[in-house]
Amino acid sequence: MSFLRVAVYACLLCALPAVAQTWPARPVRVIVPFAAGGSVDIVARLIGQRLGDELGQPFIVENKGGAGGTIGTNQVAKAPGDGYTLMIMHQGLAFNASLYANLPYDTLRDLAPIAYVGATPNALVVTDALPVNTAQEFIAYARANPGKVSYGSGGVGSAGHLSIELLQALTGIKLTHVPYKGSGPALTDLMSGEIQAMLLTMPAVMPYLKSGKLRAIATSGAKRSPALPALPTLEESGVAGYEYEPWYGMFGPATLPKPVVARLNRVINGIIREPAIRGPFARQGLEVQTMTSEQFGDILRSDVAKWGKIIRDAGVRAD
Repeated sequence: MSFLRVAVYACLLCALPAVAQTWPARPVRVIVPFAAGGSVDIVARLIGQRLGDELGQPFIVENKGGAGGTIGTNQVAKAPGDGYTLMIMHQGLAFNASLYANLPYDTLRDLAPIAYVGATPNALVVTDALPVNTAQEFIAYARANPGKVSYGSGGVGSAGHLSIELLQALTGIKLTHVPYKGSGPALTDLMSGEIQAMLLTMPAVMPYLKSGKLRAIATSGAKRSPALPALPTLEESGVAGYEYEPWYGMFGPATLPKPVVARLNRVINGIIREPAIRGPFARQGLEVQTMTSEQFGDILRSDVAKWGKIIRDAGVRAD
């Protein structure tokens, strides 16, 4: 390498911390790769508002939905690494790496994990007409009636689909998948008895449990949910190795300077410790957790491998 190149490279390295201190000098776009009003959108707007307060520039949420989140994600992956295009995304990012045959970006190469925000366990719920009260009874009933228990999801390759595929893989039961255009219509059919089971987020589940229209039989996380502390997890119920807690976090282009990543990580970790943020997230069933960007990257790599195997073994492909 020539002396001139070495000198230029050294100057760039010295300038990076200064870049982190002067950034942001103008408004920042925060892409949400889904329609407004969903859980990712809620997380993005709460975090974005506080980032603007802390860093002195607006963090403007832009909803860029379509193709399971891949359209908006591609915009971020191809954006300049200047810190002015970021993204809030959930665990579907790891699913999409295997669900779509021809993604226009590489999930692990083209994106930089910045900050983990939190995760939420789901609840396995059944219609009150199904003669089961526990996960053990549900599994036994499904084994005795292969293919006769129908479960709904928000579509092929959705979280509600893949999380049940994991349950089937670990237990050997055979259920019938009924995909819908969104979890709302599926929930309507669950309450009417057209389908018998779903794995749903806590905010979606709670109103119907209180009314008695649905029955929760287990939660999906590594530990019991504070929202339903008396309800055992699927692993406690005998499904060894079952853990599904969809996470949420911030990403940027892979070319984002490391000092900017570090600054964002530090600020977001501070934000999610605040009671004013933890409270609204808790009402959404989201349990926050602080970690480094490197730890978040490890989670993403692990999930891409884990869910890739589940998707391949189940033969699932998104359109």
